[in-house]
Amino acid sequence: MRAFILALATATIMLQPAKAQEATVAVTAIVEHPALDAVRDGIKEKLAEAGYKEGENLTFLYESAQGNPGTAAQIARQFVGEEPTVIVPISTPSAQAVVSATRDIPVVFTAVSDPVGAQLIKDMKAPGGNVTGISDMSPVADHVALIKEITPEAKSIGFIYNTAEANSVSTLAALKEEAAKAGLEVIESVATKSAEVQGAARALVGRADVIYIPTDNTIVSAFEAAVGVAEEAKLPLYAGDTDSVARGAVAALGFNYFDVGKQTGEVVVRVLKGEAPGDIPVSVATGTDLVINKSAAEKMGVTFPESVLSRATRVVE
Repeated sequence: MRAFILALATATIMLQPAKAQEATVAVTAIVEHPALDAVRDGIKEKLAEAGYKEGENLTFLYESAQGNPGTAAQIARQFVGEEPTVIVPISTPSAQAVVSATRDIPVVFTAVSDPVGAQLIKDMKAPGGNVTGISDMSPVADHVALIKEITPEAKSIGFIYNTAEANSVSTLAALKEEAAKAGLEVIESVATKSAEVQGAARALVGRADVIYIPTDNTIVSAFEAAVGVAEEAKLPLYAGDTDSVARGAVAALGFNYFDVGKQTGEVVVRVLKGEAPGDIPVSVATGTDLVINKSAAEKMGVTFPESVLSRATRVVE
């Protein structure tokens, strides 16, 4: 009887799922805004789903650089000194700071449009070393097509960006190529810090027919400043990220950044379970949502065609 009880107890233990080992995941972002915050929250949820829960077996650290590259470098050095299990930088500037600070601690970057161009890795399929991650390369061709569909009379696109953000430089090159195919001119306007966004938007009034704001963290952090100018000038404003539509963009076709966070979390879990980051190919985020804002459209003099209304995945009233 005793042997039977011991055997039953052993079988019960074997049937129980293995408890995730203790881990420290250090997350940093260049700035706080809805899209990047959603990535962070998605990472945390995926970790919890995999059995890594704060207060139990997970220490989850988070720091924002508040838009300052120098602060991003300080955070990177601080995290490296604390020796977490994995560091997760959100955005290109944060990823560049972290990758420069360590060759030993596993790094899983996310929300980086062009990781090769940003010199984080040399090869998407075989990143090597201690680095892998998720790219959110914008579907720029689809963005141009959407702009043409909603505002067919447009002849030029105003592009507001920070020249110091490598992902924005890559997006600009892609935009110029796709816009040329569609017979559109791209007019650049630069803002190197959030306080310059309003002026950069005003510089496009009378020069561009629409404004397009990419997933540039400097510009997105001061998105409302550009929206105010666009509304006053009745200049349709499009966004590269769907979270900015609720903040006043006419429309955006892009990723659900909470889902991007969950996709990132899946990679983090693989590393926590022992896989070498350099052996994990860098993935491009999956899924696109079409989000439109009826109120913003009215303020900017836009009428949505039925083709857009019928396939919108979310409508902001």
